[in-house]
Amino acid sequence: MDFDYSERCKELQARLLAFMDEHIYPNEKAWKEEIDRNGAEKGNRWIPTELIEQLKPLAREQGLWNLFLPKSPRAPEGLSNLDYAPLCEIMGRVGWAPEVFNSSAPDTGNMETLERYASEDQKREWLEPLLRGEIRSAFAMTEPGVASSDATNIETRIERDGDHYVINGHKWWISGAGDPRCKIFIVMGKTDPTAARHAQQSMILVAADTPGITIKRPLPVFGYDDAPHGHCEILFENVRVPAANMLLGEGRGFEIAQGRLGPGRIHHCMRAIGVAERALELMCRRLDSRVAFGRKISEQGVWRERIAESRIQIDMARLLTLKAASMMDTVGNKKAQAEIAMIKVVAPNVAQQVLDWAIQAHGAAGVSDDFPLAAQWAGNRTLRLADGPDEVHRSAVAKLELAKYA
Repeated sequence: MDFDYSERCKELQARLLAFMDEHIYPNEKAWKEEIDRNGAEKGNRWIPTELIEQLKPLAREQGLWNLFLPKSPRAPEGLSNLDYAPLCEIMGRVGWAPEVFNSSAPDTGNMETLERYASEDQKREWLEPLLRGEIRSAFAMTEPGVASSDATNIETRIERDGDHYVINGHKWWISGAGDPRCKIFIVMGKTDPTAARHAQQSMILVAADTPGITIKRPLPVFGYDDAPHGHCEILFENVRVPAANMLLGEGRGFEIAQGRLGPGRIHHCMRAIGVAERALELMCRRLDSRVAFGRKISEQGVWRERIAESRIQIDMARLLTLKAASMMDTVGNKKAQAEIAMIKVVAPNVAQQVLDWAIQAHGAAGVSDDFPLAAQWAGNRTLRLADGPDEVHRSAVAKLELAKYA
């Protein structure tokens, strides 16, 4: 099994590392300060940062743009999943960095969805401006009233009325909806509650300025509002959209969801490994610079064990992620479903453990905003829920394993 990266990938990797060193790491505090300043001076934290907008053209000039999208004529720069993995990992080391390269969630998953399932007219209207980084998007599936880990529970109604569909429903944890650049929602709902269980759902494109859409509130994660991106609770009340906005056709929503979530899940895992690597680096530097009880903390046995275990777990998670990426490239997402499910459990849990040890190594400083660890811990913890909770993925793996012996 050959996991060697292509020469193009290696060249992009070196270019991306240099970009991170020059433009991303030195600006981590400046990014947060700009958002806080917008809140204090303008009364609005939900304003896109000038810092990121200034960095985007630089990333594009260096060929570090739209690398996530394979086999698309609209994004010829896109890489295979295997070649994108180490680059996505590097971007993931800083929470806001992927946006600089037009490779942040949920836009990447939405662009993959549009590329795979949208009509040519829909692609021209929505995919092309997303690929240019002119707008942003959101994916509206999760609902407060049902266990949304089972997508067939979704209750939002999408009902045909002449040349339009009328949407009524209540969504929450809709990432990106708080960004003023969010211009399009991909909404999942039921078009026919009487159909077969997996044929009741559909997905439809809804322009964000359509009458009847109300953003009720942003939802903070462990106290972090994630402005200017955010995660929001939204009401759809008699929202009318053209029938031409339907993706693929009525009853195809579950199929689209499964196709969308594969790439989305593996990208989350790639970024989580980057988070874990950053945490391990910060942990080692901290332990080697602090003295307790007469010797460096890095010389004390318990911390050497934790450093070693972190390296072992990160490398195991990376290898499993690369295997899943390789299978997605060679045999397709469906045949890689077990590997995708496994990494979705493994990578966030490994990152969470390494982050926890890194926070412990930093003492009280670890839970402050003087270091990125606390914010990364909060963001990473949501990955054990986002795109399906651990329990659902474990169940899927067990079902596939048992099927071998049926």
